[in-house]
Amino acid sequence: MLLEIEHMSASYGKALALEDVSLNIAPGEFVAVLGPNGAGKSTLLKCISRMLEANGKLDFEGASLHPFAAHQVVGRGICHCPEGRRLFPELTVLKNLMLGAYLRDDADAVAKDLERVYALFPILRDRAAQMVSTLSGGQQQMVAIGRALMGAPKLLLLDEPSVGIAHRLKHEIFDAIRQIRDGGVAILMAEQDALSALRIADRAYVLEHGHVARHGPVAELSQDDHIRQIYLGVA
Repeated sequence: MLLEIEHMSASYGKALALEDVSLNIAPGEFVAVLGPNGAGKSTLLKCISRMLEANGKLDFEGASLHPFAAHQVVGRGICHCPEGRRLFPELTVLKNLMLGAYLRDDADAVAKDLERVYALFPILRDRAAQMVSTLSGGQQQMVAIGRALMGAPKLLLLDEPSVGIAHRLKHEIFDAIRQIRDGGVAILMAEQDALSALRIADRAYVLEHGHVARHGPVAELSQDDHIRQIYLGVA
């Protein structure tokens, strides 16, 4: 397995956000994490990227991530695209993208990855010299995903990539995410839009109140009555 989590718990002060969560991802696999607001989806991703301390097993490529700080985790091949994008609005698109490669010294490979980002999101090439603050929400999300890709991830963590995005651009972004997976990058995506997530993921975990309520292949979960009623709006 690429990522193995067993019996993970995490808290914000005295408030327990995750409890006894177990999850795994194989190399090149696309796994979705579904659930309502407050279920623990963002907390899970923050624990993996070491932005938040957690208890329990947290192994990446067979080694524990607990001894590593967040920037060291990036160097090991885990890149986190957070909810809210967290871009530098007064820097250009190109500068924001290149910040994703700040730990790398392989200039030729960085140039190739930049071209890969532009192939996924052609509008970013046209907007390369434009300030990020002038872009639409969907275009800013493309920059955020592109910045994470510039870190050359083995595992890409995507937190709510469809939030606040126009319907047309949302389809473009999910299509690009599918292409990223097809290129061999493993993806763990936290997403409220269960229907879109189940269309493109291999497997999914459903978080409710910090616990894993259900998990399995997307074809199986799509037929689960609870998932259909609560998350897909199907009776």
